[in-house]
Amino acid sequence: MENETKTTKAKKPVKAKKDEVKELAKLRIRVSAYEHKVLDASVKQIVDTATRYDGKIEGPIPLPTEFKKYTVNRSSFIDKNSREQFEMRIHKRLIDISNPSPKLIESLTNLNLPSGVNIDVKMM
Repeated sequence: MENETKTTKAKKPVKAKKDEVKELAKLRIRVSAYEHKVLDASVKQIVDTATRYDGKIEGPIPLPTEFKKYTVNRSSFIDKNSREQFEMRIHKRLIDISNPSPKLIESLTNLNLPSGVNIDVKMM
């Protein structure tokens, strides 16, 4: 028993089945709004709808906030140096849904989201 040597064979790599590899489609949803609380509420509504119809969700991923700054004269004539600055912040989120079912897509199109929320849906 002590003199026996164990021989190890190299294992062949296991190939993935064709059914597991293919991914049908991917739904990419970009949501943007001026107010982050309204944005988060609408994203939560989208995620709840996707989980109800068994969608595989990645996100919501917060994207960088876009700042738009405007400088305006306070007065039109003498006080040229007196200016006011305003800024608008656009908050963005990204949601990816893998292999969406037709029921899921239909329910997402029928969602009632608050005004001021912009949605961009792309099929990849």
